[in-house]
Amino acid sequence: VQLQASGGGLVQAGGYLRLSCAASGLTFSAYTMGWFRQAPGKEREFVASIRGTFVFTYYADSVKGRFTISRDNAKNTVYLQMNSLKPEDTAVYYCAARLGSSSGTNRAAFGSWGQGTQVTVSS
Repeated sequence: VQLQASGGGLVQAGGYLRLSCAASGLTFSAYTMGWFRQAPGKEREFVASIRGTFVFTYYADSVKGRFTISRDNAKNTVYLQMNSLKPEDTAVYYCAARLGSSSGTNRAAFGSWGQGTQVTVSS
């Protein structure tokens, strides 16, 4: 399984970014996909996840109402639309995959990880 995240960058507070994660080497629809983030000096934390076929989504409380996770199974790609960005959203964002359908909030349950993409929100 290979995951390639992209779309990070520098944006002002209140702005938006859209992250993408292209997956290969897997039957994409069979995997729950997730986004996690890690800020300097902090542990990696759950951001959002989406099940493979029934498109249930889950969000951390800190991003509910601002971030939207989606997937295109035909393109083997998962997205994270991030609106109303805040300085506290600054982190390296990682996409991850776990086989099977689950709520996917547990970092330890994800067996495959992308390389991360930096998101920096200036105040």
